[in-house]
Amino acid sequence: MEAARGGRRVVRAVSGDPGLDTYAAEEMLACAAAGVPFEVVPGIASAVGVPAYAGVPLRDAQGADVRFVDARTASDRCWTEVGASDGTVVVSTTLDSVAAAAGELVSAGRKPDTPMTVTVGGTTTRQRTWTATLATIAQTLKQAKVLPSPDGGRPVIAVVGERSAAAQRDQLAWFESKPMFGWKVLVPRTKEQAASLSDQLRSYGAVPHEVPTIAVEPPRTPQQMERAVKGLVTGRYEWIAFTSVNAVKAVREKFEEYGLDARAFAGIKVAAVGEQTANALIAFGVKPDLVPSGEQSAAGLLEDWPPYDPVFDPIDRVFLPRADIATETLVAGLIELGWEVDDVTAYRTVRASPPPAETREAIKGGGFDAVLFTSSSTVRNLVGIAGKPHNVTVIACIGPATAKTAEEHGLRVDVMAPEPSVHKLAEALADFGAKRRASAVEAGDPVTRPSERRPGARRRRSTT
Repeated sequence: MEAARGGRRVVRAVSGDPGLDTYAAEEMLACAAAGVPFEVVPGIASAVGVPAYAGVPLRDAQGADVRFVDARTASDRCWTEVGASDGTVVVSTTLDSVAAAAGELVSAGRKPDTPMTVTVGGTTTRQRTWTATLATIAQTLKQAKVLPSPDGGRPVIAVVGERSAAAQRDQLAWFESKPMFGWKVLVPRTKEQAASLSDQLRSYGAVPHEVPTIAVEPPRTPQQMERAVKGLVTGRYEWIAFTSVNAVKAVREKFEEYGLDARAFAGIKVAAVGEQTANALIAFGVKPDLVPSGEQSAAGLLEDWPPYDPVFDPIDRVFLPRADIATETLVAGLIELGWEVDDVTAYRTVRASPPPAETREAIKGGGFDAVLFTSSSTVRNLVGIAGKPHNVTVIACIGPATAKTAEEHGLRVDVMAPEPSVHKLAEALADFGAKRRASAVEAGDPVTRPSERRPGARRRRSTT
């Protein structure tokens, strides 16, 4: 109230829907009495949202009463009413009180064999759901070693009724059945490059943790780059070839320094080594003329690159802005095709600073479920700045060269991308997670994350 009177805008966030919050109405009345204008933004009540994430529908085509009970404040009359009903009952309670709530419902008339699901950590990547009956829920939680626990006070949402039956939930549990649900995945890349990969990992249920292993800096001698950019404008080049997102960024920054924009590429053919580099160019306003149809690499680019033709190509020169790491394969291939190449250092890659101590300890101590290596340098740099990943961590590599470097550093490779693409690598890791999950379900074992496994024999490498 003091902040609002002082001219500030105040957001009062509540858990779930403000209409079901214990104190929201009281606070709104106080605002009204003080003449402070307010708005109410409806939300999704946790008693509705959590069952949806757990794959437990509260109603179906036949329809049914749905009763919501807060076990902490429920009266005897409330339990009697919901016990006499044959509708769905959604109970908000705590982990160590859920068995008592089940007992209240049985005492009030519900059959002991009525299906019941209990969800903790709902809608988060630490969500867990147990399916039982009113009579067996206490034993189920005990067998799962969930109780007794110092975390017994954690809030849970329990759904009681036929719609929470295990047979239905097996088909409807869309969230917890994601291939890498709850996996903490280390993404050792530069911040700019990690974003789209992290989004893809989240779609598989994973929790990506980005650790920059490479820092990008300007070249020590910028004059060569400055001459090349001026050459672009004056018509020195027929082609410009981008071999990384960072190369696009370096040229774009130099353009902005000179007051240029994408129009400076008019009349110049543009090549991109792969999909991500092409997207970076499109974001700059440039649609590439050439992207490899096959392998997204320097070799793939050469496969599709046209030979120099003095009749159709007025200029025989290619501008290749690159990292300080040499790209002899591409340069040699272009020369063989008859092109002259200006091979220019556009940026330098240097090892990044070590991550925080907490992250280093998680890497070495098995706190991560998987790590994605997208190049040999990410292997060397991560081990150099943070240490070697623990042997329970699933190691995924983008290709044979990266896998070889990982093995040279004492790591056992579990997953390898079918082609050298970061998105194919993430897909391959998701496939690995899906197969691992399916094996556990088929064997009747609980589905666990790799970091929850005891150190032991590692699986053989999967190339799918």
